[in-house]
Amino acid sequence: MPTSSRDPAGVERSRPLYEIVNNDKKRVAYFYDSDIGNYAYVTGHPMKPHRIRLAHSLVMNYNVYKFLEIYRAKPAVTSEMTQFHTDEYIEFLQKVTPDNMDTYMREQGKYNVGDDCPVFDGLFEFCGISAGGSMEGAARLNREKCDIAINWAGGLHHAKKSEASGFCYVNDIVLAILELLRFKKRVLYIDIDVHHGDGVEEAFYTTDRVMTVSFHKYGEYFPGTGELRDIGIGTGKNYAVNFPLRDGIDDQAYETIFEPVISAVMTYYQPEAVVLQCGGDSLSGDRLGCFNLSMRGHANCVKFVRSFNLPTLVLGGGGYTMRNVARTWAYETGRLVGVEMDSVLPYNEYYDYYGPDYELDVRASNMENANSYEYLEKIKIAVIENLKKTAPVPSVQMQDVPRASMGVTDEQDDEMDDLDEDENKDVRMTQRQWEKKVSRQDEYEESDDEDMAEANGVYKANGRTRKSILDYRNPNAAEDDMEVDSGVATPAAKPNETAADNDETMLEEAEAPATPAEVAAEPATEAAPQAGAEPAKTDGDGDVDMEEAEEKAPEATIKTEEVDGVAISESTQKKSPDPEVAAANESEGIKNKDDVPPSPSTLAAKDVGQAKETAETSDKAAETSNKAENDVTAN
Repeated sequence: MPTSSRDPAGVERSRPLYEIVNNDKKRVAYFYDSDIGNYAYVTGHPMKPHRIRLAHSLVMNYNVYKFLEIYRAKPAVTSEMTQFHTDEYIEFLQKVTPDNMDTYMREQGKYNVGDDCPVFDGLFEFCGISAGGSMEGAARLNREKCDIAINWAGGLHHAKKSEASGFCYVNDIVLAILELLRFKKRVLYIDIDVHHGDGVEEAFYTTDRVMTVSFHKYGEYFPGTGELRDIGIGTGKNYAVNFPLRDGIDDQAYETIFEPVISAVMTYYQPEAVVLQCGGDSLSGDRLGCFNLSMRGHANCVKFVRSFNLPTLVLGGGGYTMRNVARTWAYETGRLVGVEMDSVLPYNEYYDYYGPDYELDVRASNMENANSYEYLEKIKIAVIENLKKTAPVPSVQMQDVPRASMGVTDEQDDEMDDLDEDENKDVRMTQRQWEKKVSRQDEYEESDDEDMAEANGVYKANGRTRKSILDYRNPNAAEDDMEVDSGVATPAAKPNETAADNDETMLEEAEAPATPAEVAAEPATEAAPQAGAEPAKTDGDGDVDMEEAEEKAPEATIKTEEVDGVAISESTQKKSPDPEVAAANESEGIKNKDDVPPSPSTLAAKDVGQAKETAETSDKAAETSNKAENDVTAN
């Protein structure tokens, strides 16, 4: 009888991780740089590049990676970014850091770098990774090395020619489209982010070689552009398509507008390549979004665009509820390779992010849909009428472009393959070979590459339940019986500016010189604790139970003991200032378990009291003498 299979999370795995639903054998190139998750905008900022690492972890642990060609693109350099952005702006991004940003205050105002788009460590490197993946994906589509390219680190659609905007610094989408236009006559850009794709629309507003189609929230909302009447100018008139929406649109309503509009665009425009921006902030429950799309409603747009069988570049974008964005992008990766992933999440290194249900799905809420049927039909008819005004399949006179293609050429790719083989002659499968290998969807048995998969973040099902906190021990940690202060504050789950201000205040107080009163009172902290005091009780998390501490608060009573028939109060026993007195008491048979030697603070207090009494006596004597002199003078 076969044994039950459980994953490390203790979940019964009677069903497979995925089911093949489309075996059309599309070649899918997947671009991922493991460094992308190391960047962070600033504390409390809603944009978190770490979400891309979460999505990648799900792709790996669902075993979807087996149908992908995985690449780590070369980061874009200055000369590549300046094909769209100005030299001065890119030079500023390359130079500015949190340490020297005060010297670039004028430039920050000029380039809109500050509040929404802060300066953070590794800013330029982050932009290079984002843009490099999108440009390399476009280059591989141009060379027909793949049918679909995915770069979830891309999709930063708000960046302008010489201005940062909406968390975006370098517009990787515009750079990728410029690369596609070297070989493609017409490129279609589709944006399903909740915000209007203003940066991309602005870049191609006067040309008919790129049609931009954006479905977005319009009204009192960032960036405030994307009205229905914004259709382009000059040669680009009617080639900018905007579908303004209201709050709360759901899956069914979105499908009734997305599919007819995209079908009409394909009919009238007939693009040769598609760039799809899959911003996750249009999902239900997003921190900055106001739509009510479920994961499957969002992915339905990806599936519909895929059905046209055009070279397609799929990019990320917005999305500020990390666990929902990661689920959706991982699921859409599966749909792009033709598999339906199981609803129960496999165990992965970020498993606890997905509680309490630990499921793949992102569900819609009961939010009210402010988009009436009549409103959507009216906008849809107007959009399709504008599309009919476009020239039937705009012709483009193509010519040879002198510059070389972006990214890695075929010759360089072959050279890296040869170098990899030469350096790893005794290795059965190298890392590079493993990343480029694509499994056949009709294979009966999977290949034995579990060790390499585990090294790349795929967790094996070993029958264990969840990992224990004791599984890993730090060999450099101090012994259990030692109390060592590392000097580093434990980071809070959600640090805020108030906490930072408090830290600075504490540092300033620590550096301030101590007053004489503080010096006199400081030794009191070194007094021995009272014997017999009960230790504070703790709750289940190891924290002190404050309610219990308040209930057990010591009462202000004076204890007495009878020694040789004489009642001696505890306070009297502890006032014994002289060791000789204590010795005399012991010789007389006075023994008290609570007796302790006087602390330095007690002696200091006594000295201060004696000095005070002496000063008062001197003052009284002087006052009496002065009075006597005055009396003599008066007489």
